[in-house]
Amino acid sequence: MSLSKLRKGDMVKILAGKDKGKTGKVVAVIPEKDRIVVEKVNIIKKHKRPDQKTKGGIVEKEGSIYISKVGLFCNKCNKAVRIQSKTLEDGKKLRICSKCKDVINVG
Repeated sequence: MSLSKLRKGDMVKILAGKDKGKTGKVVAVIPEKDRIVVEKVNIIKKHKRPDQKTKGGIVEKEGSIYISKVGLFCNKCNKAVRIQSKTLEDGKKLRICSKCKDVINVG
């Protein structure tokens, strides 16, 4: 899946890896590395040193996932789908589910 097809705020389904089958919202897109960060998926533990403001310790946060491991989630089909793009007369682009032909997240 191309990076231009996924945006911040989209619902995606994980297709491979330890979190396979989970769905979540895209928190960040990292186009230079072809990766995305999904909410509550791929949780990693980061060891943080104490500084003047914080105590330090082990912090859990979301790690990035390679873009090909996720698929855009269609609420009508209730699964990860491929998408098509359609341009309207006024120049606006829509993302359409390949299976049910429903508009996905006009946003």
